[in-house]
Amino acid sequence: MARIAGINIPQNKLVHVALTYIFGIGDKYANTICSNLNISKSKRVNQLTEDEVLKIREFIDKNYSVEGDLRRDISLSIKRLVDLGTYRGSRHKKKLPVRGQRTHCNARTRKGKAIAIAGKKLTPLKK
Repeated sequence: MARIAGINIPQNKLVHVALTYIFGIGDKYANTICSNLNISKSKRVNQLTEDEVLKIREFIDKNYSVEGDLRRDISLSIKRLVDLGTYRGSRHKKKLPVRGQRTHCNARTRKGKAIAIAGKKLTPLKK
């Protein structure tokens, strides 16, 4: 079981795909890591030697902020915005979209599941 940055990465996946399971490493960084360390794109995690796993682990620790450190940096940045009382901070606090998206009919991902308004009935049309 290859453990990199505190995450058990899946054994049967390609290396550049398995590296994306680490928070903070996407497709671009995974491909960069593989090319810098001369690891074949067709190689799977269970085919890696201990030396290659160690190289990957050291390269990530040296060059990237991942997992706990990255999550802490993000949460501190959001906390700073909230404490300063900025507009973006107030949007974070209210759990609304932060970057100017409309909220009238969208933003369900950020706002959560829609709640029906109790007791609201449509009035019949008068003729």
